[in-house]
This record gives sequence, structure tokens and C-alpha cells, in this order.
Amino acid sequence: MSTVPKFEDPDKQSVKYSTCYMCACRCGIKVTVEDKKIRYIEGNRDHPVNKGVLCAKGNAGIMKQNSPAKLTTPLLRKKGSKRGDGEYEAISMGQALDILTARLRNIRETDPKKLAYFTGRDQMQALTGLWASQFGTINWASHGGFCSVNMAAAGLYTTGFSFWEFGDPDWDLTKYFMMWGVADDHASNPIKIGLEKLKSRGAKFVSINPTRTGYQAIADEWIGITPGTDMQFALSMVHVLLKHEQFDWEFLIRYTNSAYLTVNTPGQKGDGLFLRDDDGNPLVWDMEQEKAVNGKLPDINPALFYEGEANGKPVRSAMVIFADTYLDDKYSPENSAEITGIPADTIERLALEMAHVAFKETIEIEQEWTDYAGRKHDKFIGRPVSMHAMRGVSAHSNGFQACRAIHFVQILLGSVDCPGGHLAKPPFPKPIPPPLKPCKTTKPNTPLTSPPLGFPTCPEDLVIDDDGKPLRIDKAFSWDAPLSNHGLMHMVITNAYNGDPYPIDTLMMFMANMSWNSTMNTSQVRKMLSARDEETGEHKIPFIVVSDAYHSEITNFADLIIPDTTYLERYDTISMLDRPISEPHMAGDAIRQPILETNRDVMSWQEVQIEVGSRLGFPVFTNKDGSRKYKGYEDFVTNWQAAPGIGLLAGWRLDEDGNETHLRGKPNPKQWERYKENGAFMQVPFTPERRYYRHANKDYLEWAKGNGWIGSSDQIVMELYSETLQKFNLAGQGLYDGPMPTEQHHKDRLTKYFTPLPEFYTPLEQTRIDEEEYPFHAINQRPMFMYHSWDSQNAWLRQIISQNFMYINREQAESMGIEDKSWVWVESHNGKIRVQVKHMEGCVKNTVWTWNAIAKQSGAWGLKKGSNEAKDAFLMNHLISELLPKKGDALDNVTNSDPITGQAAWYDLRVKIYPVENGETGAYPQFPDMKKMPGMEESPDILRYNAHEHPVRIHRSMDDVLKRGSVHDKKK
Repeated sequence: MSTVPKFEDPDKQSVKYSTCYMCACRCGIKVTVEDKKIRYIEGNRDHPVNKGVLCAKGNAGIMKQNSPAKLTTPLLRKKGSKRGDGEYEAISMGQALDILTARLRNIRETDPKKLAYFTGRDQMQALTGLWASQFGTINWASHGGFCSVNMAAAGLYTTGFSFWEFGDPDWDLTKYFMMWGVADDHASNPIKIGLEKLKSRGAKFVSINPTRTGYQAIADEWIGITPGTDMQFALSMVHVLLKHEQFDWEFLIRYTNSAYLTVNTPGQKGDGLFLRDDDGNPLVWDMEQEKAVNGKLPDINPALFYEGEANGKPVRSAMVIFADTYLDDKYSPENSAEITGIPADTIERLALEMAHVAFKETIEIEQEWTDYAGRKHDKFIGRPVSMHAMRGVSAHSNGFQACRAIHFVQILLGSVDCPGGHLAKPPFPKPIPPPLKPCKTTKPNTPLTSPPLGFPTCPEDLVIDDDGKPLRIDKAFSWDAPLSNHGLMHMVITNAYNGDPYPIDTLMMFMANMSWNSTMNTSQVRKMLSARDEETGEHKIPFIVVSDAYHSEITNFADLIIPDTTYLERYDTISMLDRPISEPHMAGDAIRQPILETNRDVMSWQEVQIEVGSRLGFPVFTNKDGSRKYKGYEDFVTNWQAAPGIGLLAGWRLDEDGNETHLRGKPNPKQWERYKENGAFMQVPFTPERRYYRHANKDYLEWAKGNGWIGSSDQIVMELYSETLQKFNLAGQGLYDGPMPTEQHHKDRLTKYFTPLPEFYTPLEQTRIDEEEYPFHAINQRPMFMYHSWDSQNAWLRQIISQNFMYINREQAESMGIEDKSWVWVESHNGKIRVQVKHMEGCVKNTVWTWNAIAKQSGAWGLKKGSNEAKDAFLMNHLISELLPKKGDALDNVTNSDPITGQAAWYDLRVKIYPVENGETGAYPQFPDMKKMPGMEESPDILRYNAHEHPVRIHRSMDDVLKRGSVHDKKK
């Protein structure tokens, strides 16, 4: 055995466990500290999410902690200085909290909705949403409307769960995996682990994506698709499955609403709605009784295909409408090939390949289980076809219906929550949709009566006034975007600037870089943030508060900056009430704990909310006499209960006898300690009989109800046909008994896009521009090694990339005379940028793409002025508009978003490309250098980090590595 110098001294080191925050994956980490500095970060091998695997981002958390961009003190914009110029004076945290409290108290006492509170990719929306509700403002949301609400909403309105955070492929058993529009940033470690399992077993991996990057590079088959046509492709496969009768009849009848009878009276009120009995139960046609009966009864024999008369009305089963819609020739592979760019024989082959695996390679797991009706089954039947989809599908204005169409393929194959299929992750599946409705009313000094966000099921649920005008500043839950479950973060600044639908007083943002990469129309939005009213001279957005741990582009536009802690300096919860760490066969949540002490005048935003909420007398934070209820965030997490026995942390609670138990129980004063002792996470594995068919599994449904995840143990019926969408469609036609829009463009949107079954439509931007003038689709994606704008400041990750390029199909570029690595102009209807291009084969023609958020404003994020990220990298956001392209009609001021959910349509972008003249180089546009904030370190020329002053430098042979193992293996 080789002898190597001792370069670790365990006696000087301590180890703590926590949860990574270098992306939203929520991996478990094991952090070694030496001399009050991080020695290294490694994956927690016991953690259910990453099982010890840690990516470059996770390891590089060291350099995020050591970033010179960290804010060190609260800051107040200097009087007389221009917003955006970066002129600040340092104040104490006490002063900052006093300023914030006073301003918020005045708003709460007068008109709470004058506070707009929007957060970025945080992981504590259970707390921020609670805070907003207690304040009394309906103007709260997170970044989901900018990111992937289409994906989440489509699943929650169709199957009761969705991709990624709410569901996962059955990596262990699937035999055929299809990935749609997934870049490398989301759930990267679990996906890498899963793909390794697939490849090692010989399962087929098909990738649907306009570019062949990351995961796509190891796919067995890459399908280059034209951006924005995923819905057509999915529905064409539905066409093939129907044509060849390759669908699971029993699954459709037993678990979906496909047999429900719909009223067939076109042009009349009630057309397309379900025929119901006097108790409101949907009816089906029972083939044995030959009459319409309650479709929720278990022991009936429904007709999947029925058209005729029932209870005196002409009716059709939903499946008849489904088949009539998708057997139409417009969804044939031949017609779809022209739209998608995918050959017709490929479309048909892929659909039939999946059908073969689902029905000819079925999995059977011998396990007794009981369904919702009490019927006993001796096995779980699995259709081992699974899918995953993400922003490449959802970030289009047709993304909601596209995601629903993908779920339709799963449903037809019966591959939903079954062995080998797409599995729900607790606390999902939920009722369809979840029974939360968005709040409409606000009163001074009064908490909201329901959450600011929710799931409308009819026009009555919209957040509009008696005249049909929006009540929210982002116009969520209005006729512009009725099912905007995550709000419209990208519209807040524009609407506040325009005072439409009303002016606000204060815009409060947490972890939301909304003057840079987390906005559309970046150049103009920056002007809006600093714009003043010509008559009064006051800012159009009177006061802006920003909380961030780092000096980002948005901090320069703040009037008040409250510096946050880093993720290695605070307590945090990854909660079952928010986005937990659950996996398909276990429920779990996790914590973060302070690894290092702070050496700056900073406060975690969690603590700020508890403090300010207590000062303002929120009922949840104060006792009846007005005294403070909680000492701080830790105490709040331990003792607050959303409902009896349910808190932010579900682990190590107390039963009636004082014994520790998981998921539900009384508060436990030792709860934080238990998490620390157990690797900073909790998990409860499912018993075998609860692992599948959870939408209809009696044991699971009753258990989930007992845990507070669902309110009823009734079967969750999947919605192939959406009566919710049909109600809005009828409102657009003027055939609804309830609220209906008065403006023609709203009527047109409802009738065209709110179809109860997805029908392909062209992304909205493309219908309002000259596609010949702008022939290229332009998309962007985040790389595996960086996330949002958080990590391109990171000294280690910058060595992987510090400049992005615009990638273009090599053959097409050469035919246009565009040389590799040359500089070009890229122009949209909204603006133009100068970028450097690179050729690649793995990109479909008429599409260009780039990595998102590499570019930085000079001086931001602790980078040296004139860094690569500032002078050569670029943002595509300057090209995108948050409003639809102007044509001089009523749609000019309508959001450039999915008309159903309000999802920002930043992948709908179309551009033209042409070479620069006179040898121009460097990214355009450029912005003034950002000034260093008070208390910040100088940006070094080279940023290195060694935990040891004199590190051991040694070359270790592979033989020694294999024989000795890791130096970390013996550490506890």
C-alpha cells in the first residue's frame, strides 16, 4: 500500500449535514468545517434524493460562500441619488427593520394590496405565502409563472400530479423513457442517477428537444423537434394509438372521466358540460342497465363510447369527443410532420414502440391491495413507459395544453402511477384540481380569508371586480390568464409602472433578479424601475425593497436592501407544505442548519418575516394581547401548526403519549435536534400496498387524508376531458350562467384556447409577426453547471464557462455565410443584441439557442469590471417582450403569456440573424459599471480558496485510490 502524507486532521474538523441550495434539486450534503472555514462539501450518501452524488454546483458551494459579492450590511439609497446608480449608505439592521415596518404598517392600515410581494426561486413559499396572507395582500407570487407553471398546472388539472417536483419516472422498473424539453439544471443529480439505471438495464431513452445537449447526448434516440410544436407531436401519437386501438380500456373506464356523459347541444347554454344527477354526480351510460347512472359508483359497467340520449338530453361520452377530435386527419403523422419537423414514420414508430412496451412487456408485482371501493386486488399491473417534461414544453404560450397532451399519452397507455410508469411524489396526487381558490377581497389590518393563489374551476373563481377588471397587480386569475396558479411575476413591474390596474406603493422582492435574467424585456424593464412621473417627479413605483445575499443587478434598483444570509448560515425548512424531498415510495422533508456563523450585519429573510410580522401584529405571529408568540424562525417552525398536528416540519413530532412520530403530531421542542442527528432529513417509506395506483388506493388515500395531504379519501378521477376549461369556453361564447367577459379579445381567447381537449394552436407571438422576416426560433436553457444567475459568479464554475455563445446549425450557418465564432446581430420585433455564434450539428434548422444567465452587468456579483460575463456574454431576454407584439389592436397591451395559465412565453421568440459590419465585437447592449456597495470586498484578479495555508499537493496513483478508498470514508 502506498504511503501518502497526512493532509486531513479529523481532530480539527467538525461535520454538519444540511441541504444544498446551489439549485432547486434539494440534495443532501455533508459539510466539513475546519478553523471556521469550509474544508469541503460532499454528498450525503444516506440522503434519498442524491444518495451521495453531488454535482459541480454542489461542490462549488464553497466558492459561493466565499464570494466577494456578499452583501455585508443593510443599505438605504442616498437621498437625491438616481435609482439604479448604486449610491447607498450603510445603516443598521435595526434601522432597516424600522423603515420597512413603518412603511408596511401604513400600507396594511390603508390598502394592503398596495404591497406587491414577489419572490424568485426560493424554497419557502409556505412561509412567504402565509406572510402575504397575514398581511392581507393578494399581490403575492413566486417565480413559477415565469418558469414552469404550465407543467405544474397541466398535471394538477389532469392527473393530480405533474413532472419533476410532483412526480418522477419509475427509474427502477421503466423500460421506455421519453424526455421532453428538459435542460440539465432541474433535478440534475436524480436524473443522472436515473439515467444510469436505465442505460445499465438496456431500457430505451428517447429525447425530444430542438438541441442535443446534456442528457440528450446520451439518449438512444434524439428527436429534433421544432420549438413550440410539442402539443402537435403528442396529439399525433394519440392519433396513432387510437387508430391502432392501442390504449388501456380498463384504465380509462376505471380511473378517468372518459366515460362521463357530456351534453351535446352546440350553441346552447350547458353544451359540453357533464350530465349530472340531482346530487351533482356525473353520469355514465351503464351497458347492463341501459340507462344513465352515477359514474362514481364502483359496481357499474360504463360504456366508454356512447352517443345518444340520456335523461331527455342528447349526450356523448367524453371518449367519443376525444376520439372524434384526435382521429381527425389534422393530427395524422403526415400532417404533423410538416408542423413538428419530425418524419411521419418516426411519429408512428415511437407511438407504437411505447404501446408495445406498455401492453406486451407489462410488469406484474404480486402484492395485495385494496381500491377505493373496497375491492381486493392480488397484484399491481405496470405499464413500464415513463416520461419527464420541463421548461422546453411549458415556456410556450401553448404549453399548458401541450403538457396536457403529453399526459394524455401516459393515460392512454395506462402508465400513470403504476409500476414502471410515471409516479406521484407525496403529498401528491391531489384532487383534480386541488380545492384551493384564490382570495379576492382585501381589508385593512385583516388577513386574507384564503391564500393569494389557488385553482379556479369556473369563472366565479376569478379575481376580478364587478366590472370584470383584474384585482391583482399582475392580472392573475383575470380574463387575461384565468388559471394562473403561480401568478405572473414577469408582469408586475410593467403593470406597476403603468398603474394598470392601479398604482402600488411598495414592491418587495426576495431572490428575484427582475432587472436582469428573471424578466422579459430586460432593457425596458430596467427603465421602468427607475422611471418617474413627469408631473409629480415621484417614482412610478414609489418604493422598492430587495432581500438578497449578493450584489445582483436588481439590488441597484432598491430603495432599501436587507441583506440575506447564505444557505450555509441559516436555518431553513424544505417542507411537506411546500416542495419537500419526497420520492415516489417515501414521504420526506429536510432542513438547512447554520454551518458557519455570519460575520456581517445580515438577517435571513425567514427571520425578517417573523420579526416584521410580529411587529405588525399578524394574528399568526402574536398572542391575543399583542405580545410576540415566537422568539424567531426556529421557534416558529417548532410550534406553529397549519392544522392540528401539521407544521412546517413533519418529522419527529409527538403523539398523544409524548412519543416521537413522523408526519403528524404535536410540536416537539427537540425537533430541530432530531433532524441534525439524522442527517438533516426525515423519510417515511411506504408500505408495499400503498406504492401504486394512489389515485384509487384505499390504504394510501386514507393514510394521506390522515396526514393532512388531502381532504377526502374519495377516488381521484383523472380528467381526460376538462369541464373546467369548457366552462370558460362557454363564457367566451356568451353561453355561461355566471360571469362572462365583455371585451371581444377576451371572448376570442376563451373560445379558441380553453378547449376541454387540447387542440394545437401556433404560439401567440408567431401569429403577430412576419415569420419570413424573423425565420429563427430562439430559445435558451440553463446548463447543468449553473443555475439562474446565482452561480455564474462562482469562481470554480466560471472556469467551466464564462461566456455564452449563440449556437446555430452548422450547415445552415455556412449556407448563410456566418462563420464559426463570428459576431452577428440577432434581432427580434422588440430589440437586438450582438453575440458571438458557434456552429453545432445537434441543433435543428431554423433554431438558435444559448445558455441562460451567464451574462452579467459589469461590476455585479463581485466580478471584476470588464469580466468576460460583462463584455462578451449576453442575455437573450433583451429580445423578448412581456407584452404581445403590437399590431394596433386590443391585444397590444396583453401579456405575452400562455392565455390559460399566464406562463411567460419566453420560448416563443422569433429572430433574424445577420453578420456584423466593420469587425464589430463584444456583446451589445452594455450597461454602466455597477458600483461596489458599502462594506463589500474588492473583487480580486484571481479568487482562490484553500482551507489550509500550505496545502499538500500530491499526485495519487489510481492503484492507491482504489486500494485506500476515499479519505472521507471513515468519517462519521
